Amino acid sequence: MTTIERAEVLLTSPGRNFVTLRITTSDGVTGLGDATLNGRELAVASYLRDHVVPLLVGRDPARIEDLWQYLFRGAYWRRGPVTMTAIAAVDVALWDVKGKVAGLPVYQLLGGRSREQVLVYTHASGESVPEMLEDADRARELGYAAIRVQAAVPGIAGTYGVKKNGRYEPADHALPQEQPWSTEAYLAFAPDYLRAAREHLGAEVHLLHDVHHRLTPLEAARFGRSVEDVGLYWMEDPTPADSQDAFRLIRQHTTTPIAVGEVLTSIWDVKDLITEQLVDYVRCSVVHAGGITHLRRIYDLAALYNVRSGSHGASDLSPVTQAAATHLATAIPNFGIQEHMGYPDLTAEVFHGGARYDGGALHVDDVPGLGVEYDDAAAARFEYSPKYLPVARRLDGSVHDW
Repeated sequence: MTTIERAEVLLTSPGRNFVTLRITTSDGVTGLGDATLNGRELAVASYLRDHVVPLLVGRDPARIEDLWQYLFRGAYWRRGPVTMTAIAAVDVALWDVKGKVAGLPVYQLLGGRSREQVLVYTHASGESVPEMLEDADRARELGYAAIRVQAAVPGIAGTYGVKKNGRYEPADHALPQEQPWSTEAYLAFAPDYLRAAREHLGAEVHLLHDVHHRLTPLEAARFGRSVEDVGLYWMEDPTPADSQDAFRLIRQHTTTPIAVGEVLTSIWDVKDLITEQLVDYVRCSVVHAGGITHLRRIYDLAALYNVRSGSHGASDLSPVTQAAATHLATAIPNFGIQEHMGYPDLTAEVFHGGARYDGGALHVDDVPGLGVEYDDAAAARFEYSPKYLPVARRLDGSVHDW
């Protein structure tokens, strides 16, 4: 019987920190899984190395479902981003192995194609509205038909979502930056720049906006209503999803579509949001929601309630996750859209292959497994360095939701 012979936890930083799990079977087949948790990378690396890897050696790599249940239900401590990211790394690596053994791309193992390509959106932002619109024009020239727009709130340094030196990477300091925030200033400004973006880009471009948990439920309801004329594809994370009841209030007051789930890690975290149709898009990611096996369960539940997928796909998720998400999005019937930010050029030196961007969409090739290979020699050149996400503080000095 083929068994798992080795599992390695690999850290590298080609432009940003990534944690990768590589499983090798007794037949010499390898599979890759992403284990990156932005700002908490070493916590997942330790969880894998010290607690999960010893449980894998000698087990049958073909028993993906059984291993998922073993790691989740067999443990006393369940859920949470560290645990679910570690389980996801194992799960995705095993799907990669299974595809290689079968000689099939992963999407074929999931039931085959439901679509020929995966629609994606990218980010456009600026320190001013004209700068934001100029960035949106660049995205449109690259073929994007869906664009998320963010502009810096005047007088509020460090506004969420705005690129620095042409790239948005919030985790870029050895200790967390403390950034000022004013909800009042944001609410007074954001509807106007969203209208400017709609007027500039026209009706044919899907326009998205990320509120990033910054509003109370009532503020979010007012905001959603105030931008209904903009025709947003969605407003993302209007309020923290810790209280799912909050979305009932928002839903009662606006028809602006809602997307939630980037920081949620299990089907139980989104169950009520889906079954009560309180959101329109579920944004859980392969890497933080237990892998392909568990995210497919979430999407299958969502399909019953006319909720579509909108997977998180920031560049803090490695090309392994981007490939896994694209294979899954290729197969599921209720796909909506997928985030795509691209990677620094250095990243391609370590991760070869994967999903390809072309004309506003991601595509996967018909190579066995996920189609991503890891270059150990290149990875060794890029050492891990601590990087933290910022902390938001209101103008009175109190900590606000990030």
